[in-house]
Amino acid sequence: MKKFFLIIMGLAVATILATGAVQAARIKDIASIGGVRDNQLIGYGVVVGLAGTGDDLAKNLFTAAALANIMNRQGLSMKDKTSVLKADNIAAVMVTATLPPFAKNGSKLDVLVSSVGSAKSLQGGTLLLTPLRGADGEIYAVAQGAVSLGGFGASGAGGGAAKNHLTVGTIANGALVEKELVYDFNKERALMINLQQPDFTTSSRLAQVINTAVPQAQARQIDAFSVSVRARDEFSGSLSELVYLIESLNVPIDSPAVVILNEKTGTVVMGDNVRISTVAIAHGNLSIQIKEDARVSQPMPFAPRPPAGAQAQPGPAATAVAPGGQTVVVPETTVTLTEEKNQLMLVPQGVTIYDVVRALNAIGVSPRDLITILQAIKAAGALQADIRVI
Repeated sequence: MKKFFLIIMGLAVATILATGAVQAARIKDIASIGGVRDNQLIGYGVVVGLAGTGDDLAKNLFTAAALANIMNRQGLSMKDKTSVLKADNIAAVMVTATLPPFAKNGSKLDVLVSSVGSAKSLQGGTLLLTPLRGADGEIYAVAQGAVSLGGFGASGAGGGAAKNHLTVGTIANGALVEKELVYDFNKERALMINLQQPDFTTSSRLAQVINTAVPQAQARQIDAFSVSVRARDEFSGSLSELVYLIESLNVPIDSPAVVILNEKTGTVVMGDNVRISTVAIAHGNLSIQIKEDARVSQPMPFAPRPPAGAQAQPGPAATAVAPGGQTVVVPETTVTLTEEKNQLMLVPQGVTIYDVVRALNAIGVSPRDLITILQAIKAAGALQADIRVI
C-alpha cells in the first residue's frame, strides 16, 4: 500500500511539472496593439512662492527672462529690466508628462516638475500655467498647480538636513488634456499585435490561439514580433470589440535560455530553460592574510653600554640608545594562507535549473563565485544559454 501511494504521488508531481513547463499569459500582458501607445509631453515653466530657495537670477538669466515674459503677458512691461530682478522665490523648471492613448479633452494627467537652475528646493512652490508639447511641437496639455516633494529640507549656517530629493516634485492631476490623439477604430478592419519580447514560437502560438478561440477574426504570424489580425466579413462589430475578445486569451509563452549576471551587485538571474551538459566543477578560494607587528627588543639591566657617540642606525627598524644597553624595535611579518578544500562535483547532462542551483549550492559558492563559475562553464561549451552581463 505504501509503495502504491508513492507511485501515485510521483505521478502527480510529474503531472504538475509537465503542465507547469509551459507557462501561459494573457495577450494584454505580453503584447500591445500596434499604433496604440503613450506619448511623451514636455514644457518649460516657472515655479513661484519658494521661501528663498529659488534660482539666483544673476547667474540664471533664462529664469529672469522667463519671469519677464510672464510679467509682460500680465500687462506689466519688463522690457530691458531683467537685470534688476532680484527675486529668489522663483525657479525655472522642466515639466514632463505622459499622454495615454484615447485620452479625451479635459482628462487629467500627473506631471513631473524638475529644476533646471540653481534652486535649492521646490518645497512650497506653485507651478504657473505651462503648455506641454509633443514631439510634433503641438500643445496637447497645460499644467498648473502646487508642487509636492514628498520630503522636506532645513539648513543653517553650519549644516542642514533633507529628506528625499528637493529639486524634483510632482503634481497629481496637474495637467489638463487640450488636444486628443485620434484613433479611428470604427473604420479599421485590421490591427497588429506586437509582442513585448519578440519570439517566433510565442508569436506562432498567439496566432493559433486567436484563430481557435475567436472565429470572427483571422490571425497570421508576420514575424517574431508581430501578428496581424483581420476581422472577417461576417463580423459586424467594431475593432474595439474584437480587441476585447482577443486581449483576455491565454497564450503559452516561450523564451530563450538566458543567464543575467550583474557583477556590480553580485546578482545572478537564470531562466527556466537554462540547461548544462555533463561537466565537473571544483571551486576553491585562496586567501592570503599579511599581518605586520612591531616587536621591541629590550636589553638586560646590566648589559654593556654602547660605545661613546653611538647613534640610532637609519633604516626601517627604529633604534633607541639607552643607558645600560640598546633598545631595538624589530618589525615582525606573519603571512597566513588559507585555501578551501572543496571536492570535485559532477553535474550530469540535461538537468533543470533547480538541479543546477542545488549542485552549485552544495559546493558552497557565493553569488559572486557563481558568476565566475557560470562564465567558466560557458567558456567550456557546457552551458546552453546566453550570458548577458549588465
